[in-house]
Amino acid sequence: MLAIFYGTDRKAVRDAGKAYTDNAGVPVTVIDESSFVAGQIALSVGAASLFGGVECFLLDTPSSDEEFETEVTGSLVEMAASENIFVILEGQLLADAKKKYAKHASAIENFTALKEERFNVFQIGEAFAKKDKKQIWVLLQQARSLGIRDEETIGILWWQLKALRLAKLTNSPEEAGMKEYPYKKAKQAVRSFKDGEVEALSRSLLELYHQAHQGKRDMDLALEEWVLRV
Repeated sequence: MLAIFYGTDRKAVRDAGKAYTDNAGVPVTVIDESSFVAGQIALSVGAASLFGGVECFLLDTPSSDEEFETEVTGSLVEMAASENIFVILEGQLLADAKKKYAKHASAIENFTALKEERFNVFQIGEAFAKKDKKQIWVLLQQARSLGIRDEETIGILWWQLKALRLAKLTNSPEEAGMKEYPYKKAKQAVRSFKDGEVEALSRSLLELYHQAHQGKRDMDLALEEWVLRV
């Protein structure tokens, strides 16, 4: 069984996905860009719950990773025919992608956000580069209110930390593998960080992410604590 919820209203998409999986009343496994492993979708099609019976797989934004998306779109027939339940959450779909998904889905629904609800999550990374703790906190709360998951926010922060590390270790955009404008911004921003600070923040953010996914820490609280230490 295959259900798809997509659109620009991320909160509504996620709410619909959660309601659908809750209603299924079976174990749910979330697969997103960070947890996806090649071949995982094919295995999930025939997977059986440890307790027997049907299992549900929530595929969070396959388009965020090319290999993830390719495997999902190449397995639509199998997912639709599987006894297991597959729920796909996506952003705005182009006409061809929407047609491809709709052909196999037993349920598909689009949620469009109002213009005033649009939010640029990359602002969080920019605030971090400026070490503006207050602004990071405000943007984190705004992101959450619009249904943007903490995993996505962590991804943006990780991307910014990576840019800062590259800027610190290289002498040109070409050497860093970055475009000139973001490289110059990162090169300037990294001067505000003490020696070893960027590396320490990177390690603690990665540790936070893995511990939260292992159930050792609450991601919401852990991320807030991390922001307050910036």
